[in-house]
Amino acid sequence: MLEEYKTEIKKLIGEINCSKDFKCYKSGFNILCRARDIGIESFLECLEVKPNECKFSLPFGLMYLCQCPLRIYIANKMNK
Repeated sequence: MLEEYKTEIKKLIGEINCSKDFKCYKSGFNILCRARDIGIESFLECLEVKPNECKFSLPFGLMYLCQCPLRIYIANKMNK
């Protein structure tokens, strides 16, 4: 993980209650839920098979949006 991201990531982790116990962070961001940037700063499109099982997913029309601040940060800053 790049040093420049560590402070912000640790701050986000302190603010989030993650039901997956921060698996993304603990894996060095090798295990990530499937999501893609859709050009909206505060959301990603959730591409998981069962998006309704995640507390950060939000149904929106025919898709689900991801609201996880850490996942959004990873996508926007680290391009993952």
